[in-house]
Amino acid sequence: MSAKQVFSFQEGNAQMKQLLGGKGAHLAEMTRSGLPVPPGFTLSTAACLSYFKEGNVLSETLWGETLSALESLESARGQRLGDPVNPLLVSVRSGSVTSMPGMMDTILNLGLNDETVQGLSQQTGNARFAYDCYRRLLQMFGNVVLGIQGHYFEKIFNQLKQKEGVTQDQDVSLEGLQQLIPDFKRCIQAQTGRVFPENVQEQLRLATEAVFQSWNNARAQIYRKINRIPDSQGTAVNIQSMVFGNMGMDCGTGVVFTRNPSTGASELFGEYLINAQGEDVVAGARTPQPVASLRNEMPEVYEELVSVANRLEQHYKDMQDIEFTVEKGQLFILQTRNGKRNAQAAVTIAVNLVKEGIITREDALLRIEASHLDRLLHRGIDESAVTEVFATGLPASPGAAVGQIVFDAEIAMEWSQAGKKVVLARPETTPEDIQGVLVSEGIVTCRGGMTSHAAVVARGMGKPCVCGCEEIKIDEEQKQMSVGSRIVKEGDWVTIEGASGRVILGEIPLREAEISEELSEILNWADSIRKLKVRANADNPHDARMAKQFGAQGIGLCRTEHMFFSPTRLPVVQKMILADNVEERALALEQLLPMQQADFEEMFGEMNGLPVTIRLLDPPLHEFLPKEKELQKKLDELRHNPIENDKEQKAILALIRKVNALEEVNPMLGQRGCRLGIVYPEIYEMQVEAIFRAASRCLENGIKITLEIMVPLVGHVNELITLRTMIDKVAKQVLGESSEGQEVPYQVGTMIEVPRAALTAGQIAPYADFFSFGTNDLTQMTYGYSRDDAEGKFLTHYQDQKILPNNPFQVLDPDGVGLLIEWAVTAGRSIKPTIKTGICGEHGGDKESIFFCHRSGLDYVSCSPFRLPLARIAAAQAAITYGDIEPEKSSVPISSIHGV
Repeated sequence: MSAKQVFSFQEGNAQMKQLLGGKGAHLAEMTRSGLPVPPGFTLSTAACLSYFKEGNVLSETLWGETLSALESLESARGQRLGDPVNPLLVSVRSGSVTSMPGMMDTILNLGLNDETVQGLSQQTGNARFAYDCYRRLLQMFGNVVLGIQGHYFEKIFNQLKQKEGVTQDQDVSLEGLQQLIPDFKRCIQAQTGRVFPENVQEQLRLATEAVFQSWNNARAQIYRKINRIPDSQGTAVNIQSMVFGNMGMDCGTGVVFTRNPSTGASELFGEYLINAQGEDVVAGARTPQPVASLRNEMPEVYEELVSVANRLEQHYKDMQDIEFTVEKGQLFILQTRNGKRNAQAAVTIAVNLVKEGIITREDALLRIEASHLDRLLHRGIDESAVTEVFATGLPASPGAAVGQIVFDAEIAMEWSQAGKKVVLARPETTPEDIQGVLVSEGIVTCRGGMTSHAAVVARGMGKPCVCGCEEIKIDEEQKQMSVGSRIVKEGDWVTIEGASGRVILGEIPLREAEISEELSEILNWADSIRKLKVRANADNPHDARMAKQFGAQGIGLCRTEHMFFSPTRLPVVQKMILADNVEERALALEQLLPMQQADFEEMFGEMNGLPVTIRLLDPPLHEFLPKEKELQKKLDELRHNPIENDKEQKAILALIRKVNALEEVNPMLGQRGCRLGIVYPEIYEMQVEAIFRAASRCLENGIKITLEIMVPLVGHVNELITLRTMIDKVAKQVLGESSEGQEVPYQVGTMIEVPRAALTAGQIAPYADFFSFGTNDLTQMTYGYSRDDAEGKFLTHYQDQKILPNNPFQVLDPDGVGLLIEWAVTAGRSIKPTIKTGICGEHGGDKESIFFCHRSGLDYVSCSPFRLPLARIAAAQAAITYGDIEPEKSSVPISSIHGV
């Protein structure tokens, strides 16, 4: 016997949301609780999935259940679908499990034809109303079910209004509407080659199929992808008897929120229209009235609406978005759902609901979304001022920026020093562009993904970034970029909005980040609940300061190579790389040592006792040198005057030879990380000396030190043994030279980025005080994907075709990369139970990845400073979700809406 697929509203409840969809479950809950809900029934999400499985066909079993439910509805209403004297009209509406406002389709007034429109006219004594409903059905059915573009109907309707000399739909005469019906029918036949079905059961069947099919329309698919809603949910279909807000001046329709969705204020907020149906409010053809005006027009209805709104909020324990219709002075509730709200309102509402005793702190924390925090902690744009979007790419780093466009890092530096605000646009960024990135308001790239160099650096700095704008073509010689025929020249003003990935022409006004008392309160609640510690990735003293302000419990990753890219330091680093012997290299390293020491001293001072994890040099040396293509271009320019520029030409030729010598076929797997420290030990020795000199100086000045030195890219235990021996030796030498001979407490650990290191963690653990998982590189090496190439070329296709559920560089892969992490943690702790474990890749700021870290028993996550609030809240959400806290008891009993 097949499972039941159709449920009357009386049979369901709110707990059946997965089966009935959100709308159906809430309609059932309100019906069973006695609220004024027009009767109806729901075809379940299981029915939807069955429909797709059957090849987009309603099975006879499902259709039989639908007709049976329809008979029960007809009996309850005392009307019959298609009855020429007393016709029942129904709405057919979608209802997904996860709210997807406006993404799927609705058909109203279904059941009208040339006969029933006469019956409705006589039944209501209002012929104009009846024909208005009929033209709405033809228009909506033609568009939603038959796929006719709406403008065909609008053109015919506008011609009629022009002929009658009116502008508003409700002013069209009865005679005009009666004329419109055959015109609309002719339009349907002309556009589809088929006639509008007079058979009302055929209308119902086609409409039901259309709503099921709308689950896979383009806008619904995009919405699901953005919001990570599974395609496997499907949508329910709700068939409900119509109530009419367009029968006269004692009728109306509207939408009301139980709190203000823009501010979070505890006030009834919404709009309504007198003598209208629901789509009139959405369409914007008439200007709605604020709901407060309903108090004067229909005081009894308003008071009942306020009462229902309060009781629904108490019952669902969240701000509600309620659709209502008033028919002949009687209030009907058509839908309730948790209301969408902006970022600040979300935080304000969550805190206020706790203070009002409606929800617990745990409930409040679970309602905070990552997108809310991104918007609160970064500048945004005035959307009303946006006139032309030039291009759209990947939303790589949130926030908004305005500046004059430049296409070269050096130009960015020059203009910035002259007091200009600049936005740097590059085909892709490389480490040597860092000085341009530092001074820019924001970054745009044509290539690269969400975890490309530009994205990672921008997020770390809290700068907005739009990556992967493939439609943009940059012409560096002409100093311009273009999309088709549109051209933006160097110096033109642009605005970028990193949260949506838009590049907008002109100067758009910005609004500053809103860090409220409510957000601070929620973060404090999170800190009191979470188990995971939260550290920051910080590469310089400024980052360390920002990290402290955003609540970091230490620095989980200091990438020392990022200290070398400033204009005063890069030439010294290049001198060190270009050295022909150890002596020359030592001279350059002597110049770099005090620079690094000064940075370390400031960072220790900022943290003052909190752990600071310093990673020794990681990238291959060629990343610090100019590109061969750029050097060759400069050489060609110099050859126009060979005598005067002979010396400079020779220097460039020597540099080209060095660049070629250092070039690697696969830099990812080449001479980098600990391999550099073993081949060029003097580089790591300089860094370690700078670290301990800084630590010693700070201790002398009364600053507390918790030092962790991290050896990158270890794949074999002997690499760590070799470098740990060197670190201990240099530490002893430096500390022995200090005036007071004080001890600096320190730990040495490794960054596990190579699968072999994870697999042999039991061998590595005796020589490591901590494991820090570099999940960016560990993901690349586990999958065999080059991150930038994968994101630019095939990862999007993999996600679209459901080959991968997520981009593994954004959301940690629990089944592959995660398995290696869990293996390493288990093996490491079996040898050394106290070994610390954490992650410091970009995943440290992703909610799902943080949940994995909590489940796997890691000690901490580390992320960019601006992601810290998200990480703090996500860590608390994980503790709540997995029951690792003692739940707070609600201060009020669960409310009920029975007896409303």
